[in-house]
Amino acid sequence: MPGRALSFGTMAEAYERFRPGYGVELYDRVMAYAGRPVPTALEIGAGTGKATRLFAERGIAVTATEPDGAMLAELRKRVPARVRTERAAFEDLRPGERYGLVYAAAALHWTDPEGRWPRVAALLEPGGVFASFGGPVRPADPAVEEAVRVARAPFLESDDVPSPDGTPPESDLQWPGTELQRSEWFTDVQQSLITRRLTMTAREYVGHLSTVSAYLVLPAAEREQVYGRIAKALPGTVGIVADITVHLARRRVEPGESPRGAT
Repeated sequence: MPGRALSFGTMAEAYERFRPGYGVELYDRVMAYAGRPVPTALEIGAGTGKATRLFAERGIAVTATEPDGAMLAELRKRVPARVRTERAAFEDLRPGERYGLVYAAAALHWTDPEGRWPRVAALLEPGGVFASFGGPVRPADPAVEEAVRVARAPFLESDDVPSPDGTPPESDLQWPGTELQRSEWFTDVQQSLITRRLTMTAREYVGHLSTVSAYLVLPAAEREQVYGRIAKALPGTVGIVADITVHLARRRVEPGESPRGAT
């Protein structure tokens, strides 16, 4: 998926404008799982900083990494000055400083699966927390969702990002929980759901679609056609399901290591 992974920078301002942000319930859930203060965090694929703000504005020293220059420039305009930023892909990060929390907001599926979990573990303090969260944004009304599907069908069969490990959508445990559960580096894997219901205008919903990788990799003429077809199929106001699936895991404490905070 490299082409789709690097398709967002051209739409950085739209990404900031039309993608839903993250609420305090997500922060509270991650902190409750951690069970102790988390002073430092590293974000993988920070985009325009929607999740960066959630954690940084509550006192965590966040280092935000993002490979796309346009996305990172948008982030730097919007996050607190104390946030450290680095233009880097996850695969380019080298072990050095370790963090109490490493997290990815709708970005982990763009990382290279080869060596993914040892890399994450190398960035975490013993006993530190890994979090991955995100989810699709869909019309709440099945009739509207079907109208959108029909409108895009000549151009795209689906605009979903397929499960990286092939886990079917009906499975109780979804990716990346499936991989975390198999990994020797992590324990206490949890999956939970934060339900969200939003309202968008038709224009805002099409704006959101303009930030989705499946559309961004289409030829420009086709993109405009599919956006126009979808806009015509939508009511003026669109009820939205934007649930967030949260995966949490704890880096194992290896023999000879002390968990962070131990005395």
